Amino acid sequence: MPLLVRVAPAIGLWFVAPLTAEFLMGNIPVINVVAVISTTFMYGAGALVIREVARRTGRGWPSILAWALAFGIFEEAVFTQTLWNENWANVRILDYGYVPALGTGVPWLMFMVGVHTIWSISAPIAVVEALAGSRGTTPWLGKTGLRVVSAVFVLFFVLGGVAKAMLEGWFASPVQYVGAGVLVVALIVLGLRLRRGAPAAEGAVPGPWAVFAFALVAGAFFVLLYACDPTGLSPWLAGLSVPAWLSVLLYLALFAGVGVLVGRWSHRSGWSDSHRLALAAGAVLTYAWHSFPWKAIVPASPAADLVSNAIMTVGAVVLLVFAARRVAA
Repeated sequence: MPLLVRVAPAIGLWFVAPLTAEFLMGNIPVINVVAVISTTFMYGAGALVIREVARRTGRGWPSILAWALAFGIFEEAVFTQTLWNENWANVRILDYGYVPALGTGVPWLMFMVGVHTIWSISAPIAVVEALAGSRGTTPWLGKTGLRVVSAVFVLFFVLGGVAKAMLEGWFASPVQYVGAGVLVVALIVLGLRLRRGAPAAEGAVPGPWAVFAFALVAGAFFVLLYACDPTGLSPWLAGLSVPAWLSVLLYLALFAGVGVLVGRWSHRSGWSDSHRLALAAGAVLTYAWHSFPWKAIVPASPAADLVSNAIMTVGAVVLLVFAARRVAA
């Protein structure tokens, strides 16, 4: 198999992950070419390393999800430090539900847990694996390629994180760094201990379209709940006056409910690649529609923001159509 063909899915994930994480979400206009390239070293490399290690070692989605969460905690606690910086991006993102003992706002923590675990890492992996067809669960990189991508990932996070903190003049406390590091290591170890589950049990599951609708509803609940944060990045539903403690409980209930249902369905014999793609598609399209009311973090004119959101939404739909045809073939 020619080298370019063999690594094509890896190249696809290298770009799909950051485009989903930041540009489809509406954080950055896609016309910002520098940002498109730079974010591949974070999200593209991170998603590739997580996916390749999981597939090479015979692990599955439980490990991918655990490592995706570790990625998110590390990014927000160490690289961008949004979990600790109360005035990040000139927005008081931690005031809502701030817990002094933790040094962070718990609703923001809940939001970041979902954002990175599902949208930054897991959904892009699921979509690109669907596009890869019969190679969906096989390694896409050789050992040398994986080492190179891993080195790029580590260097970007370490050097980029230090440079970013120095430029912004803001560093978290040693206790906060250590606490986040312990949690990240624990999640990595958890992912290593998780293996593929027992053979699927007999049982019916909802059809792919029903799973897709379920993902859309769950995704909408998740993003709209954050829009109720009066001090958040995009508080366009703050008028609902949802107390912070209730917001946290709703996040936890959502995570638990989705986890239990998807865990139950995915261990039944009727679960298929179409169902996995349906879940990912629901997540991706949630980001697509929500990008329009979402306020961009990187400044852009209203016209540029609207055009970028439209381009990314059309691109996401086209990509999902190709993936669905590939799975059905």
